[in-house]
This record gives sequence, structure tokens and C-alpha cells, in this order.
Amino acid sequence: MTTPTTQLTARTGTLTPPSPTLTLTAALLGFALITLDASVVNVALPSIGTALGGGMSGLQWVVDAYTLSFAALMLSTGAFADRAGASRAYAIGITVFTLASAACGLAPNLPTLIGARVLQGVAAAVVLPASLSLVRQAYAEPAQRARAVATWAAGGSVAVALGPVAGGALTTAWDWRGIFFINLPLGAVALVLLVRAPRSERRPAPLDLLGQLTAAVALTAVTFAVIEGGGTGVVALLVAAVSGAVFVRVELRQAHPVVPLGLFRSRTVSVAVAAGAACSVAFYGVIFLFSLFFQQVQGRSALYAGLMFLPMTGLIPVTNVVAGKLAARYGARLPMLVGQLLAALGALVLLYVDAGTPPLLVAVLLVPMALGCALTVPPLTAVMMDAVAAERAGLAAGVLNSARQVAGGLGIAVFGALVSADFTTGLRESLAISAALFAATAYLSFRLSGRSANSA
Repeated sequence: MTTPTTQLTARTGTLTPPSPTLTLTAALLGFALITLDASVVNVALPSIGTALGGGMSGLQWVVDAYTLSFAALMLSTGAFADRAGASRAYAIGITVFTLASAACGLAPNLPTLIGARVLQGVAAAVVLPASLSLVRQAYAEPAQRARAVATWAAGGSVAVALGPVAGGALTTAWDWRGIFFINLPLGAVALVLLVRAPRSERRPAPLDLLGQLTAAVALTAVTFAVIEGGGTGVVALLVAAVSGAVFVRVELRQAHPVVPLGLFRSRTVSVAVAAGAACSVAFYGVIFLFSLFFQQVQGRSALYAGLMFLPMTGLIPVTNVVAGKLAARYGARLPMLVGQLLAALGALVLLYVDAGTPPLLVAVLLVPMALGCALTVPPLTAVMMDAVAAERAGLAAGVLNSARQVAGGLGIAVFGALVSADFTTGLRESLAISAALFAATAYLSFRLSGRSANSA
């Protein structure tokens, strides 16, 4: 039987320490895979639409099926990882994610693809907390652990930057199915590397299954109402309202709720969540819209479209680091505020884009909004962590990340509905909404005191 610090080699029968580097590599690869899949599909959407049909609403579901299942289940998969053990949960998550990717690549029609994307999202929700737990347990020394976590986080930023380019390259050189088939060897490598990771202990952790279920139903119903509209949309809104009311009632009575509503008594927490949500609405919504814009409006190839996002996404990892240094020197509120104002300005600048705007100019104009988001997210995370008690930091981080993912999914749903009638008009309306959201959260951030509000 293995322990967290040693493993028995099958060939010699001797005890050897597990490799922290291999554990970190396995965790980073899995995290990068699930992050990549949130953006890699956008550039392939026109090809998917041509092959499988479904119109604008079908393309929205291809993205949101993954995003919403990922976001909704992230509320409780941290507890699942504790109960199952991080290494076991990670192995389950990567295995399901890889098999679901194969199902996506083989999908004969749009409903099958959307169903497989839901499975991908469920698996991704398991992989995220488990991968971070693997990194934390692999390094006992605090300084080494901090560097390893920073490396893990950087892997996600790099995956975000490479997503559109990788999607464009695979779609052009292979086919849209290639963006899913590429996950198979990468998932297999992650599982092979996991063999050298220490086996994780199982720990008791409460699960709020009813809260998780009602949250998932409410989020799905709201998204369905926005995307589908009409009479079915009205029914979906009623389902969302009932589910939301039940969710609130359950959470107020639960000893261990999946979303502690008391967190939002802290104004700092509420503003941080709102600012994070605004960034996700704008960032993921813009990538979705301009992936279609470059290809369907300007007639460019998928590879060309992916490359047009490189200036926007390539600067994000560097800007995240700069944001952290600015927060350490001047406090978190200043870069958070500057970032939101820059993002608002970036959204307004994009209002002048139309079908005749040179693609390279569009690529440059996309940069300010992305930099604004990259400046905002690290300090808003720090602000939120400072506003909660230490023992609730992990829970608060889960709520923040889930809220951001949900907001990104809803943003795509709303923006897709706006451009379905007239693309240019809908694009400008979407950008105006993004600018207004940033302006509102910037004002709320400015109103925050220099110190954190009361701990939640």
C-alpha cells in the first residue's frame, strides 16, 4: 500500500519518493486541458455549424453546455475531491474528460455534441479542485508550494492565450473534430504522469446535494430562456424562478451550504464577485462574437481568426503578473479600478468596428479590453480573499470562480441572441452592455474603502 510520501516500485520492491515535479506536470496538464477547452471551440464554431447545422442557438449551446456544467458543479466538486481523495478524483475527472472529448469528436449530430460537452464540463469541474490539491500535497515546504501553485496558475493563463490559435490551427489543418481528438493523447499523458503522484487520503467533507441540484437547474433554465426565447423561454424562466427560490431556501437552512449566502453580506465580496462576473461576460462574449465576426462577416479562415486573437490573449499572462506586483506595491484596489476603466474604454473603442475594418486593426483594438480584465482579476481575487475568514477562503474562491464561469456562459447566451437578427447591430449592443457593466463595477470598486469590509 502506498503512502502520501513513498511508493513501492514494482520491479525492485524498494520504497521511492514520489516526484513532485511529475505531480505538478500532471496537475498542470489537466488544468491546462480544461481551461483550453473553454476557448478552443470558439474559432471552430462556424465549421461546426456548417457540418452539423443548428443555427446561432446551436452554436451557443456548444459553448454553454461546457461552461454551465463546469460552473454549476464546481460549487461542490471540491468537497467530492476531498471525499474521494485528490488523486482518485483527478484520475476520474481526466478519464471522463478524455472519453467525453472522444465522443465530441465522433458526434454525428448537434445534440450528441452538446451532450458530450456537458460531460466534458462535469469532468472539468472535478479536475480543477483535484489538480490544485495534488499540487498542494506534493510540496511540503511553503515557498516551494507557493512557486508550484503559481506555475499551475500560469499554465491556465497560457492555455487561455493559446486557445483561439490552437482552435484555428486544428480546424484549418485537420477539421473541427481535431480540437476534441487532440485531448485524447494529452489526457493519456496526464494519467501516466499521475502514476508517480502520491495517493491522496480521503477526508470527510459535507455535500449539499439539494443546493447543488437546484442551482444547476436554475442556471440551465435561465440560459435556456435567453437562448431559445419564445414560449419555451417563458416556461424556462418560470422553472428558473422556482428553482432559484428553492435554492435560496435550502441554502439558508443548510448547515453546510454549497453557497453560503452570508458571504454576500460583505460589500467587498459582493463587489469582487460582480467585477469578476463583468470580466467574464465581456471577455468570453467578445471571443465568441469576434470568432464569428472574422469568419462569417469578413470571410477569413479559422486559422486567420485564431491568429487575430493572439495579441489579445498573448499579453494576459504577463499582465496578470504585473497586476500582482502593482497590488503588492499600491494595494489591490488601484489596479482593480484601473483595469475596469481600461476594459470599459476598450469595449467602447470596439464600437467603431464594422465589416470593413481591417482585421489587423480589429486585433489591436481587442487588446485594451483584454488587458483591463487581466489587470482586474488577480487583485479582485486578493481583495475577496482578504474579506473572508481564513477558514472560508477555499469556499469563497469556489464561489468566485463559479460565478465567473456562469457569467461567461450567460454573456454568450445574451450576446448570441443579440447578433442573431443583425450581426453588426447586435455586436455593438453587446459591446455597449460590456462597457456599462465595467463602468458600474468600477464605480462600486471606487466606493470600497481602502481596507476590506467586515470579514464574512
